[in-house]
Amino acid sequence: MKSLLLDANVLVRFLVQDDPRQGAACTALFERAERGEVALHLDALAVAEVVYVLLGRYLRSRTEVVSVLLAVIQNPGVGTVEKDTVTDALQRFGAFNVDFSDAWLAARAARLGRAVASFDHDFDKFKDVKRVAQMG
Repeated sequence: MKSLLLDANVLVRFLVQDDPRQGAACTALFERAERGEVALHLDALAVAEVVYVLLGRYLRSRTEVVSVLLAVIQNPGVGTVEKDTVTDALQRFGAFNVDFSDAWLAARAARLGRAVASFDHDFDKFKDVKRVAQMG
């Protein structure tokens, strides 16, 4: 079986369907993945890029972005690297007014049981994450 890493642009084309030719090709690819003909692999960095593109260029709501990306990573034809952490990060991103990168780092910190060295008070929004601002 063919195994492919998903680039953010393929995921964006699939989700927004703003280019008929590319949208159809992406839909066909995801359908093949659902049938088990191809294995798609999604990395957290691609998820982050899709979040920023959907919010910034396509003006999608935070709620919509979280919803569609959670649906993609739950698709049995898509293997997501660190799926539990990506899911947690998306949920944190949807629940709090923070950047996705901060939600990702908070999810990683919580999973690893580590504090975050940061001056960013957004980390204080997460009850299960400790922020360390004293670096010396």
